[in-house]
Amino acid sequence: MADPLLFNPRTYDPRHFDAETRRLLRATVDWFEARGKRRLIEDYRSREWLSDFLSFTAEEGLFAAFLTPASAGGAPGARWDTARIAALNEILGFYGLDYWYAWQVTVLGLGPVWQSGNADARERAAGLLAQGEVFAFGLSERAHGADIYSTDMLLEPDGRGGFLATGAKYYIGNGNAAGLVSVFGRRTDVEGPEGYVFFAADSRHPAYHLVQNVVDSSKYVSEFRLDAYPVAAGDVLHTGRAAFDAALNTVNVGKFNLCTASVGICEHAMYEAVTHAHHRILYGRPVTAFPHVRRELADAYVRLVGMKLFSDRAVDYFRSAGPEDRRYLLFNPMTKMKVTTEGEKVIDLMWDVIAAKGFEKDTYFAEAAVEIRGLPKLEGTVHVNLALILKFMRNHLLHPVEYPPVPTRLDAADDAFLFRQGPARGLGSVRFHDWRPAFDAYAKVPNVARFREQADALCAFAADCAPDEEQSRDLDLLLAVGQLFALVVHGQLILEQARLTGLDEDLLDELFGVLVRDFSAHAVELHGKDSATGAQQRWALSAVRRPVVDAERSARVWERVEALAGAYEMAP
Repeated sequence: MADPLLFNPRTYDPRHFDAETRRLLRATVDWFEARGKRRLIEDYRSREWLSDFLSFTAEEGLFAAFLTPASAGGAPGARWDTARIAALNEILGFYGLDYWYAWQVTVLGLGPVWQSGNADARERAAGLLAQGEVFAFGLSERAHGADIYSTDMLLEPDGRGGFLATGAKYYIGNGNAAGLVSVFGRRTDVEGPEGYVFFAADSRHPAYHLVQNVVDSSKYVSEFRLDAYPVAAGDVLHTGRAAFDAALNTVNVGKFNLCTASVGICEHAMYEAVTHAHHRILYGRPVTAFPHVRRELADAYVRLVGMKLFSDRAVDYFRSAGPEDRRYLLFNPMTKMKVTTEGEKVIDLMWDVIAAKGFEKDTYFAEAAVEIRGLPKLEGTVHVNLALILKFMRNHLLHPVEYPPVPTRLDAADDAFLFRQGPARGLGSVRFHDWRPAFDAYAKVPNVARFREQADALCAFAADCAPDEEQSRDLDLLLAVGQLFALVVHGQLILEQARLTGLDEDLLDELFGVLVRDFSAHAVELHGKDSATGAQQRWALSAVRRPVVDAERSARVWERVEALAGAYEMAP
C-alpha cells in the first residue's frame, strides 16, 4: 500500500485541486515517467539545456497557467495560487532540481513585473508566458552578491526619457534564454535610494552579452553584461525605494519554493534508499535488520514528514496574508532555512545507510546528494535567514495577539497580496497568534510534552537572559539562539497541520523525540559559545532533555518505513 504522506507517481491524484490543475500536475508526472530513469539521469549528466522540458511546459501552457495572476489577463483558470505552485515544486524536485530551477528563476523574474504598475510590461510578460518563454531575475553581481545597496549596473539618462544601462550581473538563472530579464540598477544622476531602478531587458537584444554559465550544470546560471542597453520609459518597472522593495518582496515570494523542492528530492531518494537497504543482505541479514539502520531510516522518514507538514501549513499563512497579517514573514524564511536544512539531514541519514550505493551513476540518490546542498544556500544563506528569523523571537514567544483561525487553503484563489506587500520594513512590529494551543492539543503525546518543556524554557531565556546589546553583535552566538527558536516555530506549525490532517500520533511522537534531541544539541552548542554568560550557560544545560523512549511505538513507525521498500521505482 502506498504511504499517503509521501508523493508517489504510481498513485498520485491531486483531487483536492480543480480539474485543470489536476490535469496539468498529472501531465507533468506522466511526462517524466515516460522519459524514464535512464534518460533522466543522462540528461543530468550531459548538462544539456532543458529544451525538451521547456517545450513540454510551453505546449501544455504550464508556466502560463500557474504563474500568471488573474489580474494579468491570462487564459481562463490562470492564477498565482501558492498551493498548486507548492505541488509543482515538489514534483519538479522529485524528478530533478535542474527542472525546478528553470521554473524557480522564472518565478523570481516575474516578481518585479507583477508588482509593477507598468501595464504594458505586465501585458508583455503575460504574452511571453503564453508563448512558453522563461524569465530571469537580474539582481546579484559578482563583486557584491545580492548586496543591492552596492549595485554597479548603471543607468545613464539618454536625454529622451529613457536610459542606457551598462554593467554586469552574475549568477542569474535562465540568463541564456529569458524572454524578459528583470534587472536591478541605479541611475548615475540620482544619489541614494531614489536612484534605484528595476527594468525589463531582453536576453536576445544585441546590447545584451551572455558571458558564461558559471556552474557545470544543465541549470544555466549565467553571467551577462549590458553595454549601453537602451532602456525605454516603457521598460521601467520600478524606481526609487519601490525598486528596492520589489527586490526584497520578490525574494519573499521566491524563497518559499525551496522547501517543497527539498521535500520532493528527499521523497525520491527515500524510495531508492529504503528499497536498496531492505534488499541488501549483509552478514546473513537484510541491512534493515540492524538497529542503527532502523533508527537512521526512521529518523529520516519522520523528519521528512515534518518537512511536509510544516511546508503545507506555511502555505495557508502565505495565502491568507494581508496588510494586517504578515506572519508569513516569519514562516517564509523558516521554510527556506529550516525545511531545506532538514532535507540535508534526511539525505545524510539515508546516505549513512546505503553508503557507496549513494555514489553510483545509475541512481537518483547520487544526484539528490549533490543537489540537496544547494537549496539552503539559495535566496539567502542559512545564516542570513536565521538572523531574519531572530527579529521575530520576542513577539512570537512572549507577546501573542488574537487572530482569526487560518484554515487550510486549497481553494482556487489568486494570491494577489504577494504582489502588493508594500515596504519591506517594520519586521519588529509583526505580531503572532499564541503558539501554545498547538502544543496543548497534543499535551498527552509524551515527546510533544517533553518538547513543550524546552519551548517554555526558551521563553524564560528570552525574558530573563537574552543576549544584551554587546552580545547582539556576536552573530555566532545569535545563530545558536536562532536555531532554538526555529525549532519552536517548526514544532508549532507541524502540530497545527497534524491537527488539521489527523496525523497518526505514533508518527508525531517519534518526530518530536527527534526535535527534543535537536533542541538539546543546540542548547549544548549555545553553552559552549565564547561569549555566553554564566546565566546563559546554566540555562542551556537546564534545557537539555532526553526523549521519551517507547520501543513499541518505534516498531510501529518502522513498519511504515519498511513498507516503502519497492513502493515506487522509476521505470528504466
